[in-house]
Amino acid sequence: MGTAGQQNQIAGVIKHVFVLMLENRSFDHMLGFAGLSGTDAVTGQPTRADDLVNNPHFNVDPTDPGNQVLAAPPADLKINAPDPDPGHEFKNTLMQLCGMNATYPDLTTKKYPAINNSGFIASYRASGAPSPAKIMKCFSPEQVPVLTTLAREFALCDRWFASLPGPTWPNRFFIHAASSGGLDDSPSSFSDVTATFLHGYSFENGTIYDRLDAKGLKWTVFMGDELPQVFAIHGMHEARLEGHFKGLDHFEKTVNDPGFSTSYVFIEPSYGNVLPLTPGDYTCGNSQHPLDDVTRGEKLIKRVYETIRNSPHWNDSVLLVTYDEHGGFYDHVPPPAIVSPGDPITDDDSNHHNFDFTQLGVRVPAVVVSPLIPRGTIDHTLYDHSSLLATLENMFTINPLTNRDGQANTFNHLLSVTTPRTDAPTRLPDPPDSGFRCEDDAGDKLAAGSPALQISRGQAQPGPVEPTLRGWLHIAFLRHRQLTPIPEREALARNFLKINDRRDALNYMKGVNVRIQMLKRTTGK
Repeated sequence: MGTAGQQNQIAGVIKHVFVLMLENRSFDHMLGFAGLSGTDAVTGQPTRADDLVNNPHFNVDPTDPGNQVLAAPPADLKINAPDPDPGHEFKNTLMQLCGMNATYPDLTTKKYPAINNSGFIASYRASGAPSPAKIMKCFSPEQVPVLTTLAREFALCDRWFASLPGPTWPNRFFIHAASSGGLDDSPSSFSDVTATFLHGYSFENGTIYDRLDAKGLKWTVFMGDELPQVFAIHGMHEARLEGHFKGLDHFEKTVNDPGFSTSYVFIEPSYGNVLPLTPGDYTCGNSQHPLDDVTRGEKLIKRVYETIRNSPHWNDSVLLVTYDEHGGFYDHVPPPAIVSPGDPITDDDSNHHNFDFTQLGVRVPAVVVSPLIPRGTIDHTLYDHSSLLATLENMFTINPLTNRDGQANTFNHLLSVTTPRTDAPTRLPDPPDSGFRCEDDAGDKLAAGSPALQISRGQAQPGPVEPTLRGWLHIAFLRHRQLTPIPEREALARNFLKINDRRDALNYMKGVNVRIQMLKRTTGK
């Protein structure tokens, strides 16, 4: 973690910490064939990333056990029907990491089962994929040039793991609270009026935003759309009213202001089409959700980096680009055990599997960017999402939230250059043209009749409310409740609990979105 003197020096130099957390991609899937080598961040010796170059790894399909399917490029830039969104819930991840017959807890050890990363194809087949071997596909460097260039130019962390072996919601809570408050899967279906249902998720020791407020440090969340995931946390609607939230369209102007003095910036991408008038399929966002075009997220990474790089604040900034969890995609590195946060479960309905939070999830990409980082740094230090909090706490002298961030490694040691570099690129390469288009894209170079042109349009389909959608539905309710006069809130909750299928859910979210847009037009907020 570095000496106290080093920490104080870094705290004095770094004034702005930016975090961009994207969606559902594993390390091998994104960077397994980038072939990155450089200098070990700790020893100073030559090293290379723990990737798949000249390091073959495979899974087998249970229907064809004699066929070893190697992880290999290229991957599809967007998953298209009939291939489904890969499963990444707690049970999906258990199968992916531990094999088809794994159970949690293990019947013998009473802990998470032994991990061999053998069940990714089996899990994707169980999800209904007609071509389950696609889960082993990885991007070539040419397919993701923005992320690859940043990893080459700054610090690649090749042992950054999701905070638990499960989906988006609990993993994103860990980067805000070093805990998920006991949530070990996607949110439950809604059948009862609980405190979590009415007010959002809370944590025994609060969040990093509470700590920053107590320290008098400024923070801002930039929203890619009107329903950022962080709104699921109790108190965030009030924080928005206090000015802590801005649309991502204000990012460039804000960061280029010479008086910009925000200590911590968290960037929420657009999660795409989760509302009707759309297929409800996560397309046309920039979160890099597997059902969306990965190049749209590459453009977001490029935009965020280039804004910071060319701003007046580049020399005293650090940017972390990482992913909430692996999205079901293959990775060859077995995740290790970890300390439990040690805080209590805040809502019994949240803990679906009696998970003890002593096992990390699948490895995800993580790149740390700053002019204080030597080019070509490879960092083999063990991290999870709470390492970001531990780093902030060290930089700004903040007490840890839980045992997890209290014992997590920081990445302060990466900021080892005493004079800011001047050779960092001012522009990153453009992503490849995937041919996928959305109706509101500007500057479309393809004619509407081009066979490469795919336009996302259509209507939401009926069916059950899938686990991830339940989370967005809950955020929509929390926003709706805050916009509803207090005497009407009880009836609002009763009507919400009558939602019983996917079409109902998406139509409800559409109505909330319309109300939000009307409010913005009348108030300008």
